[in-house]
Amino acid sequence: MRADRLVSLVLLLRRHGRMTADRLARELEVSTSTVLRDIEALSTAGVPVYAERGRHGGYALLPGFRTELTGLNHDETLALLSAGPGRGERAFGLGPALASALRKVVDALPDAHLATASDASRRLLVEPETDLLSRWPVTEDVPATTMAEVRSAVLTGRRLRLLYAATGETARWRTVDPVGVVTVRDRAYLLALRSGADRTYRMSRVLAAESLPDPAERPDEVDLDRLWRDRCARFLADGHLTVLVRVDPTRRDDLLNTAVAVRTEQPGPDGWPRLELTYQDAWHAEWALWQLGPHAEALSPPSLRTALHTRATTLANRYG
Repeated sequence: MRADRLVSLVLLLRRHGRMTADRLARELEVSTSTVLRDIEALSTAGVPVYAERGRHGGYALLPGFRTELTGLNHDETLALLSAGPGRGERAFGLGPALASALRKVVDALPDAHLATASDASRRLLVEPETDLLSRWPVTEDVPATTMAEVRSAVLTGRRLRLLYAATGETARWRTVDPVGVVTVRDRAYLLALRSGADRTYRMSRVLAAESLPDPAERPDEVDLDRLWRDRCARFLADGHLTVLVRVDPTRRDDLLNTAVAVRTEQPGPDGWPRLELTYQDAWHAEWALWQLGPHAEALSPPSLRTALHTRATTLANRYG
């Protein structure tokens, strides 16, 4: 445990530069006195950790210090070997880089350690191609060259030209200031600014991309997770229909697969959970609820209940 903590301490200093003992203690979830003992142990072992006094002081590594940190424990090795080849390899077009990194990690492991971890990883499967209902996941392939160009512009802070085909529109070129790339269930989205306004582009609709030499006009610091949540909230509030549904718990997953998003979920008094869902429009909601027949009931809005009643009555009369 202490060896892992010492490695984590060095990695924190390499990543953040100067850090106070209190901040290191919070990051490592230990006491300040433990951090001070760990720093003394690192210094004794030859790791060049030094202290800076004063109001903005703390601990830091000597500039240029690098070290080989290959002391992965069993669970860390297992996490890399089992999760690495899963859906992560498709994220951001970095599959080849991930494979190369895993080869380097494997090469650095002791033979006995590698044997046990490799055997264990074969007994863990992440994101198989089908689920128990034999449904294939919806994946959207983005050409590697396109993703590489977008990724380069995002990371280097340069403007980007996109040949983008929006829904129902002819593809046309547009120039944007890229902010970040987000992947959600094997779908990739580019978050960008266009003339200062927020824009979200689905990467599968980007037909071509060209990184420009001009610097992007974007914030220096960005909280991508918060930004994505804000854009999702605006998307869901823009012309979508909110529906309250009670559903047979055995068909809950089928219901979720039809919705754009789930807003809330609460248990129901009859054992059927109540879910507040978002659909694209009234037709989409009617179609989705009809697929589940008696296993789901729309509680609101009244217009959806009326539409389903009319459809059911028409069908019952036809087969009467």
